[in-house]
Amino acid sequence: MPITAEQQAEIDELRANAKPTLRAVAEGMENHLYKAHDVLDHGFIRVIDYMGDDAAICQAARVSYGKGTKSVQNDEGLIRYLMRHWHSTPFEMCEIKLHVKLPVFVARQWIRHRTANVNEYSARYSILDREFYIPEPDKLAAQSVINNQGRGEALTGEEAARVLEYLKGDAARCYDHYAEMIDQEGQQGLARELARMNLPANIYTQWYWKVDLHNLFHFLRLRADAHAQYEIRVYADAICNVVADWVPAAYSAFEDYRMGGANLSGKAIDCVRRVLKGEKVTQETSGMSKGEWREFESILNG
Repeated sequence: MPITAEQQAEIDELRANAKPTLRAVAEGMENHLYKAHDVLDHGFIRVIDYMGDDAAICQAARVSYGKGTKSVQNDEGLIRYLMRHWHSTPFEMCEIKLHVKLPVFVARQWIRHRTANVNEYSARYSILDREFYIPEPDKLAAQSVINNQGRGEALTGEEAARVLEYLKGDAARCYDHYAEMIDQEGQQGLARELARMNLPANIYTQWYWKVDLHNLFHFLRLRADAHAQYEIRVYADAICNVVADWVPAAYSAFEDYRMGGANLSGKAIDCVRRVLKGEKVTQETSGMSKGEWREFESILNG
């Protein structure tokens, strides 16, 4: 169960004790505040706090020449302009703080995004729970034959069953040894900071993760992409649902220009122009490598 009874009681208490505020609030985000959204088998995300909304982005962009126009249409147009022209500072005026429960190996991918403030549950002071990520059978896949960091076809039959047993058995055995090493009944007990080295990478950890909207969009552009690893992509998808309710105009522009758009090199643009003029262009005449050409074709063909 991702949320314990104690955590749910805390969430219920926080949501029951609403406080008046003079600051701007986003109604869509208020509906998410403190609520836990389940991810994977034991994970979740929940919003702890946030600052700003779509209007805050526009306010920051207009600060150099006063309040300016305030209509919804003009605000949406301005946000789309800012997104289209890669302006970053106005989006940095919005921030979100998330409580995330995730497998350690996912956390090690996630922490590569170094533009956030992070405070992680410490296994030096506390004992980690006996919770491990075990993939659903259809998520067990072989190594991709065209991508060294991706997965290919799903495993089937006896091989899939054997892999699942290994994952479950190894995780349980490692945790048993961890618990035995730190136990102080009849022995000194190994220090927690040392015993944790024996824990598997699929054990769950937790952290608070605070990030501004500009850097959050960068995270989501990479991790909510169809090519991202499934186990981090489902977290990014859950965050996308929250952000869409928090800053709908900004998220719509992000979907259009970042998730739905594409960056083309000078060579790729030249190829498009040549095709529009009726010329037949091939990889050999494009000036691109085979890898570049394959990516270019995937953009054009969808």
